[in-house]
Amino acid sequence: MLPLSCCGSAWFDSASFEMLRNLTERLPVMTTPRWVHTRTQPIAIRDVLRYLVGCAALPYEVSRTFDIGGPDVLTYADMMHGYAAVAGLPDRLIIPVRVLTPALSSLWVGLVSPVPANVARPLVESLRAETVCREHDIAEYVPDPPEGLIGFRRAVALALLRIKEADVATRWSSASTPGAPSDPLPTDPDWAGGSLYIDRRSRVVDASPEILWRVIEGVGGDTGWYSLPVAWRLRGFLDRLLGGVGLRRGRRDPSRLRIGDAVDFWRVEELEPGRLLRLRAEMRLPGLAWLELTVHDRDGTTLYGQRAIFHPRGLLGHLYWWGISPFHGLIFGRMPRNVAKAAEQAEPYGYR
Repeated sequence: MLPLSCCGSAWFDSASFEMLRNLTERLPVMTTPRWVHTRTQPIAIRDVLRYLVGCAALPYEVSRTFDIGGPDVLTYADMMHGYAAVAGLPDRLIIPVRVLTPALSSLWVGLVSPVPANVARPLVESLRAETVCREHDIAEYVPDPPEGLIGFRRAVALALLRIKEADVATRWSSASTPGAPSDPLPTDPDWAGGSLYIDRRSRVVDASPEILWRVIEGVGGDTGWYSLPVAWRLRGFLDRLLGGVGLRRGRRDPSRLRIGDAVDFWRVEELEPGRLLRLRAEMRLPGLAWLELTVHDRDGTTLYGQRAIFHPRGLLGHLYWWGISPFHGLIFGRMPRNVAKAAEQAEPYGYR
């Protein structure tokens, strides 16, 4: 077996990346331990995999370790500034503080980011040691690609693209805006997969799937959103004050939708007739938002599904979600009941 010694971390798919990403996104100003100035040589996971595949073909007599790292030697402060630049965030103010111990730092990381403190502590401990390649001998056996190894900022851009578009169960029809990120894979830890807030609700409906779908396809416009019309009008008014479209667009057709249609301050991003309607928010928000409505027929039982999905942008995005969370029960909580009621009242013969 041939060990590979990673200088820095196999970044951009790791707990280390999750920690750096969440700290940078959520804290425009941060106090950090001295390790923020430790040098490291992060490597993109794609390059790690390329090395691993190449090592499988090495001659049998080659039995040694190789140091591997990306093309950039950076401090952790450099990486935080670089991440902010790639993610389109304002530059971060980083203030090193000598009194922060690894134990205190790991507790802070566990509080601010989704990485648990028991995972963060060994990571923080390891960050105190400089990890820069001593050699690049592996290039003799696994040559670097013609375009070179993936640099830090390019790797961050690829990682952010993966967070936005990877693991999606259905296709995305809008090429200009990334589709809603999916939940983390079942094999991932519960803190993986990017910052993503989801309000998920469901309800059994005493009507046929066809009737329920008719109700779902008719949402918005003059029909409304089946919960607190005053709250929706207020949200539309606030959006217009901020320069957004508000609720003034209505709908193209009162009963039929197609991909690309505007529905008040939403746009139809995905439409699978009879099963799925995904709306992408076009209101002014510190992040990306979607509303997903689904119909399921499970052994003769009609089930209504609803997901409000929010992908925050920076600290303001997280504060926005936390600020409106108390109102979700009033707005999104009433929707399943009222949608079900509308479908049941429209069902001419009751439940099938």
